[in-house]
Amino acid sequence: MTRALSHDDPLEGLPPRAKIAELILGGQPPRDTYVGWQHYRTHCGRLVPAPAISLQQWPTIPESRQADYDLYRQLTNANLPLQNTPMHDKVGKLIRRRLRGNTMKQDDPTRAGVMVSGWGNYGKTASVCSAGAVFEGQWLQLHSYLNPGALPGTRDLHAPVVYVSTPVTATPKSLCASILGFFRAPMRKSATLPELVRQVADSLHDHGVKALILDDISRLRMHRADDQDVLDLMRAFMSLDVTLILTGVNIPGIGLLREAKWNKNTRQWEMPPLESTRIHGLEITQTEHRFELIELDRFRYTTPKQIQAFVDHLKGIEQHLQLLKAKEGMLTGGTMPEYLMRRTSGVVGLLGRLLEDGAQEAMESGKELIDESLLDEIVLRRDKPEQPPDEPAIPIAPPTSDKESRRVKKRRNTVFDDEGPAVTDTA
Repeated sequence: MTRALSHDDPLEGLPPRAKIAELILGGQPPRDTYVGWQHYRTHCGRLVPAPAISLQQWPTIPESRQADYDLYRQLTNANLPLQNTPMHDKVGKLIRRRLRGNTMKQDDPTRAGVMVSGWGNYGKTASVCSAGAVFEGQWLQLHSYLNPGALPGTRDLHAPVVYVSTPVTATPKSLCASILGFFRAPMRKSATLPELVRQVADSLHDHGVKALILDDISRLRMHRADDQDVLDLMRAFMSLDVTLILTGVNIPGIGLLREAKWNKNTRQWEMPPLESTRIHGLEITQTEHRFELIELDRFRYTTPKQIQAFVDHLKGIEQHLQLLKAKEGMLTGGTMPEYLMRRTSGVVGLLGRLLEDGAQEAMESGKELIDESLLDEIVLRRDKPEQPPDEPAIPIAPPTSDKESRRVKKRRNTVFDDEGPAVTDTA
């Protein structure tokens, strides 16, 4: 990659050793607390990357600072930035639209919610939390960082967004305890469920909460009575002028919206009719009525538009990684995009893990460059995707000549159907 190296001091901007140690050892408070959420909101994506140093400049660095620079490079390479992928943008757009509409409602007693579903390592939590952090920043700025609903003379924390992880063994009481725990609010052990629900309602109102993010909602299983009670309690929270945002793995499959099947042709979840439809004429449940489900997808590699989105994502990672022998096209040239797609199936979390490990191996081995031979040595364990395959696998065909290179370029402009290569898209 092209690097601007006009500075006389190649390490200009490199923090002192004590600051680097603080960044590494300081850690982060739990996100499911007010302090932890504020730390995430104010620090997410703000790590200043290590300055770019060429291999020729490396000998000019004082020996006392070489270890500091390598340590900071490792910190940079281990923290890939959250990019505006098509999947991330899709989630953010829906959440922004829902929050914008709900916060302006005045007479509607119930606020519609959002469910974000996807498989493991698809970036659900990262996308939802990012959208929530952006909304909170805008909301605080709009109200001059003051709670517009606060009582005169009070100094309640203003928390427009609350992030809570669904308890492992969820009950209505444990869910209330998790929400109150976000504010570190005191709770009586002998408190009854109605008392806890009222305390939660008061806390949400007093702190000006507008969005309640409940992560890992897939821990609920609808065959358990307690979990059904938890879902009923969540629906009750929607009448408190709060937008519920639920995230989980395979939400349609766990029964929250009835057992559903993925239609690869329409790329939508299709829900079978309820048995009660025959008797009562009910077409959808209360949960389906109140939530909009969005399925977070992985990167695809079928159309030129999808291929370009994947390559653009790789380009963003390529520009972020700091390796002494890094060059333009390290992740985007030749057969590397096809190789990375084949290794990760386009799952953003697996892709990030593979490249982070690759950057670490490149530094430790002294290779200072990521290529296919280096990544071949990294074991990436993953289960086979549970959803039905709807596109052909990327063929293993590393080019060894100019002819093969032209074939790779042609493949990137080719649309695949279920049977294999089809005609070139000229639209």
